Amino acid sequence: MKNLRALRALCLFSSVAFAVAAAPVYAQQGASMPGMNMSGSADAGSSASTQAFKDADEKMMQAMDAPAYTGDADKDFVAHMIPHHQGAVEMAQVELKYGKDPELKRLARNIIKAQHDEIAFMQRWQAKHGVK
Repeated sequence: MKNLRALRALCLFSSVAFAVAAAPVYAQQGASMPGMNMSGSADAGSSASTQAFKDADEKMMQAMDAPAYTGDADKDFVAHMIPHHQGAVEMAQVELKYGKDPELKRLARNIIKAQHDEIAFMQRWQAKHGVK
């Protein structure tokens, strides 16, 4: 139970940290967080890391939109959180590939571990409850 609380806390921290870090980028792009327009502008940067982040964002948004809502809050939560968490993993992998800051690389590794653990938990929950 203690480990589950720690994982939940890490997930919440990771989500908040990403949202805080990403907010200025989205504001510069003229997008609000709910729609998260990932098109950006030409002057937003054309580096390989920028394209990798855009690709991960786009993939995550499409995957989060894919599952139909069932009206069952538990099933809908899990169905939409799995691609959200996978998106966090993919963005953390971009940081590991292109990032330079050792603290952020350590955070990225921690995010990958935590998100993989939570994805596995949600997939087990789905299997237990006859989903997918």
